[in-house]
Amino acid sequence: MNSNRTAPDSAPDFTQRVAWDSNGLVPAIAQDAHSGRILMVAWMNREALALTASTGRAVYWSRSRKKLWHKGEESGHYQVIRDIRLDCDNDVILLSIEQQGGIACHTGRESCFFRTLKDGEWVVTDPVLKDPGSIYK
Repeated sequence: MNSNRTAPDSAPDFTQRVAWDSNGLVPAIAQDAHSGRILMVAWMNREALALTASTGRAVYWSRSRKKLWHKGEESGHYQVIRDIRLDCDNDVILLSIEQQGGIACHTGRESCFFRTLKDGEWVVTDPVLKDPGSIYK
């Protein structure tokens, strides 16, 4: 990843290719670089994408808190970027990441996708690896 930091008010040219939605956001999928498992989906704005590219760590936009969210800032479960891809319609970002600490979900699980549809019911299939109460203060 590029080690040069991008000033928040001057987005690099590559962000111009992204088809941002009406709120200036794009969905970002975090995929484990080794297993290929989808760990989570979040949102990015132009600044989050620029910071992710320049720092080599995932930065998202929190829609609920209305601010940048540096993944792992509270939990220590950072996402180290290995590759950043843009889909064919320019409206979805795919991050190939190495998940530090093995936990991507705020529920204390490896992945946010821990429920499977079985016989018309959502069944929890993945264990909690760490109590969320001990992760977030």
